Amino acid sequence: MPRTSKVALTFTVTRNGESRALALSGRDAWALSRLISAGAKGVTPITEPGPRWSGYVHNLRRTGLSIETRPERHGGPFPGTHARYVLHDDVRRADPDGGGANGERAR
Repeated sequence: MPRTSKVALTFTVTRNGESRALALSGRDAWALSRLISAGAKGVTPITEPGPRWSGYVHNLRRTGLSIETRPERHGGPFPGTHARYVLHDDVRRADPDGGGANGERAR
């Protein structure tokens, strides 16, 4: 089966009164949309299942986004730690339909 091309989503990042466009596609765009929707509470791989959250966050940080990683403990039959990721930039979905992130603003 042939691979389908990924559709790029455009986001607007505003920091210190300066705005810039950021085009992302695939899971990176999905992850940023989830971070925007989560706001200050952030996301974890438990609340927003995804196979490679650390990889998505790494890619997003390489674009210049400020994303905090907070380690959290969890119990259960396999106790340990997991990460909570919190977006610290003002980011909005720039596409006219505002889909995915519902036009929400982070922080």
